[in-house]
Amino acid sequence: MARRNGGFVGQDGLDAPDPPTGITPTAGLGSVSVAFTAPSDVGTSAITGFVAQASNNDTDYSAGSNTGTSSPIVISNISGATTVKVWAINAYGISAPSNASASFNTLGRALFMGSSVGSGGVTDTDYINIDSTGNAADFGNLSAGASGVSAISSSTRALGFSAGAKVNTIEYFTVASTGNSTDFGDMAAAAASQGSVSNSTRAIAAGGEESSVTNRIQYVTFATTGNTTDFGDLIGSGNVNYTPAPANSTTRGVFAGGIGSDVIQYITMASTGNGTDFGNLSAADYLLTGGGNSTRGIFSGRYNSGSMSNEIQYITIANTGNATDFGDLTQARVACGGTGNSTRNVVAGGQIANGSFVDTIDYITIATTGNATDFGNCVATKGNSHDFACNSAHGGLG
Repeated sequence: MARRNGGFVGQDGLDAPDPPTGITPTAGLGSVSVAFTAPSDVGTSAITGFVAQASNNDTDYSAGSNTGTSSPIVISNISGATTVKVWAINAYGISAPSNASASFNTLGRALFMGSSVGSGGVTDTDYINIDSTGNAADFGNLSAGASGVSAISSSTRALGFSAGAKVNTIEYFTVASTGNSTDFGDMAAAAASQGSVSNSTRAIAAGGEESSVTNRIQYVTFATTGNTTDFGDLIGSGNVNYTPAPANSTTRGVFAGGIGSDVIQYITMASTGNGTDFGNLSAADYLLTGGGNSTRGIFSGRYNSGSMSNEIQYITIANTGNATDFGDLTQARVACGGTGNSTRNVVAGGQIANGSFVDTIDYITIATTGNATDFGNCVATKGNSHDFACNSAHGGLG
């Protein structure tokens, strides 16, 4: 068999190995284990290693990579629908790429942190695999009864801002391992019911019900425990920024609604600064639930003029403009938890019109407008705006 280097030139491209075969991915939590068969024709020098690379579009294999000396190779910190290829390496060069694997979805955990159900809130934290359906399972506990938690995650850590009503606590969970939370640091002021967004490095919390400044934006760096740093200010002040519904891409964080407000505003997450006008919701809404993926921001349910709605609205995060109707939740409710990965958005718990709380989890397919579908149930009833963290396989998107 003629050896080829696929454009990767060593000392003599014809002496590079043939490509590996039998590429078999096994999806994990924000990762994939890539099994393969080494080529029988290794060239004129022994194979020294292999490189596996992932793609989210079957064209650009730069979504994640890792090297190894044998099968399997694990690629971490990847998300969504993905394929992989593998290359073989010897002293003379790099093989052509293998055939692409079958498509797979990395698994991700969405964490439901705390709840306003019960006096002073509860410590319980649940989780689901967002790519499947079924009931939530117990993950661990916050350090104290918590309501008004604003939560977000990277691929490794899930942060809860204000783990309790109107306190300045920040706690975190390691999403790959069930267990209780650990102290992260403190916010600049006591707060509850903020909106939070993130990129791969920063977690950003904004607005909420604070004892002093309600338009505050503050941030922490995921990898380093410590207190928040000032980011800037939201548009408006007072209750107008109470329970803003969050969504974000890798570059923009979006916050929608508030008491008496239909304003949607955005920040550039890599650069500190104030909120900028994005557009408007269909009505002045608060207690909405945020979520979506890096393309579409999803806002579900709402409380307006004394009534609740099951409406789902969406925006295209890269383009400023008003929200558009998406469909409806399975029932009218507010103060839910919401998040998404690259394909799905989930909405969990919340309060219904008679004042009681529910344990329902709904989901939608983000790319296709339409009504929500039943996903399963929380471990117990939950009611708390923004009460769970982003999918861990979502690359820090909230």
